[in-house]
Amino acid sequence: MGRPKQLLPWGETTVLGQVLQNLQRSRIDDLLVVTGHVAAAVAAEAQKVGVRTIHNPAYQSGEMLSSIQAGVRDLPAGYAAILVMLADQPMITSKTIDCLLDAYRTCCGALVAPVYQGRRGNPVIIDQQYFGELLALPPGSAPRELLQKHESALCLVPVEEAGVLIDIDRPEMYARWRPEGTAGY
Repeated sequence: MGRPKQLLPWGETTVLGQVLQNLQRSRIDDLLVVTGHVAAAVAAEAQKVGVRTIHNPAYQSGEMLSSIQAGVRDLPAGYAAILVMLADQPMITSKTIDCLLDAYRTCCGALVAPVYQGRRGNPVIIDQQYFGELLALPPGSAPRELLQKHESALCLVPVEEAGVLIDIDRPEMYARWRPEGTAGY
């Protein structure tokens, strides 16, 4: 992208700000932002809406996996599961998040992922029974390897929002999806 995509303008906030607002509007119990590159700026954005942050000093060596592992290591004892939400998916609404939480809470599966028009997307819920395996994944691995290994425990939840498939990775994606009236890239 050429600049931190989480901090790009999105309506009256930023991409990360919108993600956090959507999570706060859901029935999620607790939020944690794991920072990496431009940690101070990302932490400041999270703190604007009262969300706790931790820093992943290994963010360059493991991409998303090392950040998820840092977040799991920081969890207080007793957490039943985590919802892994990407910071560049501002179009995932609280309705979709709540739909996934409901599927998890009704014992649909220990691993939960949304499906839109037959394609699996994000965010995903990972039950605590898989935390050890998640922490044991080596650098260079991806969390999807855990989902593939335990496919029989994966509950796929049909959703009505394409946002579960859309992340803002390139300038043209940002230009296409940003809300009307948002300042340009």
